[in-house]
Amino acid sequence: MFYFIIRTSFVHGRQTIAASQSSNLLIFEGSIGLRLFSNSSNGHSFTVSYLINKCGFSPELASRVSKSVHFETPEKPDSLIVFLENHGFSQTQIVNLIKRQPTLLLSHTEKTLLPKLEFLYSVGFSRLELAKLLSSYPHLLKYSLKKQIIPSFNLLRDLFQSDDKTIKAIKRFAGILAYDFESYLYPNMNVLRGIGVPESNILMLLNRHPRIFLYNPVLLKEIVEEVKGMGINSSRKKFLAAVHALTSMSKSTLEKKFDVYRRWGWSDQEIHEAFQRYPSCITASEDKIMAIMDFLVNKMGYNSTLIAKQSSVLSRSLRVIVPRALFAQELLSQGLVNDLKLSVLFDTSEKVFIRMFVDRFVNKAPDLLKLYKEKLKISEKKLEVS
Repeated sequence: MFYFIIRTSFVHGRQTIAASQSSNLLIFEGSIGLRLFSNSSNGHSFTVSYLINKCGFSPELASRVSKSVHFETPEKPDSLIVFLENHGFSQTQIVNLIKRQPTLLLSHTEKTLLPKLEFLYSVGFSRLELAKLLSSYPHLLKYSLKKQIIPSFNLLRDLFQSDDKTIKAIKRFAGILAYDFESYLYPNMNVLRGIGVPESNILMLLNRHPRIFLYNPVLLKEIVEEVKGMGINSSRKKFLAAVHALTSMSKSTLEKKFDVYRRWGWSDQEIHEAFQRYPSCITASEDKIMAIMDFLVNKMGYNSTLIAKQSSVLSRSLRVIVPRALFAQELLSQGLVNDLKLSVLFDTSEKVFIRMFVDRFVNKAPDLLKLYKEKLKISEKKLEVS
């Protein structure tokens, strides 16, 4: 059993943040025109009109949002917008926040929102970071500071033994502060422990992919058992990559990606083995998989089954793959190399790639660096056109 003490410094002694008296209030009259609704529609009409005139919502979106929030005067919504602007939120972030959590328009900003922001500032979030965090997950602002946000932060910090790692995990998914740890996080940690995942790997996964720990523990156990059944060692980091890959999509989405690989001639066994070697090969979108396979097979002449054996390439960007592949063709044509593995070509950093394939042959072919830069430019133009 874990016991945690909430530090009073998190609640008291907050930095004082002055609120400006003036604001531009997100009026979008120039771009969409001022739309006014008949007064006969009373409060509902006022809410819709406000969302259109001051938040730039379309009439359809404003009507939909107004079903979850209702106000007849502008004082509270105006106060929220001024408050957010004074805390560094951009107009886009404010609109996104209101769209996703419209009930915040009725908030008592100084009483309910300010203490939450001050706490998050006090533990290390900057204004820009917090604006980005809360606009992407505004639901966090619904939760109690003392009963949910502070205790959850303390629980995470106790696990990581580091403020920096705690903040990084929250940045990756702020919702981690809103969930009941006893129902989700702890049971999921136990699922991983029970199958032999080292504690250090569990904490690494929590830091990098906190959403996994908010999964239904019963479903996570099924996925973990499935990965174990594939023969992937649970003590290796590759095991975590496989778990992350399978929890990041539905079974129907996964099957669609398998179908893409089948279209390129991969057998189910080859797909299975490709996933075992490099689990992230299934995290690329269907369009990206098609684009990479098309380039490597149809334009570069690689055998499709060879790619299955070196599947890490499928997680790379085309902006990396295209210029390196074109450059490799030149190396082969000049007889500087006889064969190049896909993993060697595409899995290295830019610095290592230049050292291995440009600097290495500088005496034999002094123009190689210039040639590589030309291939970079050519690939950029091709990608822009596509």
